[in-house]
Amino acid sequence: MPDDHGAGGTAIGATPADTRRRRIDAVLRRSPLQPAFRALAAGRLAVLAYHGVEDARSFAAQMDRLVRTARPVSLARVEQAVREQRPLPPRSVLVTFDDGDPSLLAAGLPVLARHRIPAVAYVIAGLIGGDRPFWWAEAAFLAGHGGTADGLPTGTGPTTVVRRLKQVPDRQRLDLLQQLRDTATRQAPRRPHLTAACLAELRTGGVEIGNHTDSHPCLDRCDPASARAEVEQAHHRLTRLLGRAPTSFAYPNGNHDPRVEPLLARLGYRTGFLFDHRHDRRLPRHPLRISRLRVNSDTGRDRFDTVLSGLHPAVHRLRGGS
Repeated sequence: MPDDHGAGGTAIGATPADTRRRRIDAVLRRSPLQPAFRALAAGRLAVLAYHGVEDARSFAAQMDRLVRTARPVSLARVEQAVREQRPLPPRSVLVTFDDGDPSLLAAGLPVLARHRIPAVAYVIAGLIGGDRPFWWAEAAFLAGHGGTADGLPTGTGPTTVVRRLKQVPDRQRLDLLQQLRDTATRQAPRRPHLTAACLAELRTGGVEIGNHTDSHPCLDRCDPASARAEVEQAHHRLTRLLGRAPTSFAYPNGNHDPRVEPLLARLGYRTGFLFDHRHDRRLPRHPLRISRLRVNSDTGRDRFDTVLSGLHPAVHRLRGGS
């Protein structure tokens, strides 16, 4: 399943599909299978993969639930388990955030600090200190304002456009994105990103910083030289900004690329994370391919519980999800 950059779950403006999903979530949470899955989950590692924190109140409720039912662990603790080959404690949960959305600092950090929950932010190094929009948000905006491009049928909706751009070779993605800019009636608004000072504040608050490439292409759609440059440039930029080299990596869109694993190992990376909506072992078998569970700050209580237990991911796979 592609990277979820903004799925919602709040009741405001809920569609019939939203209502149907909430009903399914409620049924799953009350299923007789839920206790069995919860017991199994105690013996596995749950890595929660967020993006922004759009709903601070819901996120606070999730973190309150987390500290009462699980054992939040830090990236350092996961790396220690890998290094010493000793499994993490039962019910271990690592909280992660992709992209470096500013809402993590404004709305997420106070909640994490209040509950003393460590976390990891995987940032797009090339956007730090700038105001360029995330490329997928820009593409969706342009498509919604008349933008067209070769290979994208006229009238294609923003969600379909973004999905298509993630599927084509990366050089073609860049070309199509430029065509959308050239033909749209309006350009996407600029938006401030985290600065170096923001990264320092996050680290002081217990949020480690990881590498999410320099510009967030799907690495498996890049040619070898471009994929290598995306990892290396971000690594060196983050090393300068942080004063030390990052040791953890998250694959953009969750697209694992085996070509970059030797490079990550050579640069000193100890962990790498997918976006595959699965639990992993308390001692991950493949440290550079650790599974994560997809969740949003506005995910409701019913789904949050079944995601943590593994029941929701299991049903997702049965329905053909990836």
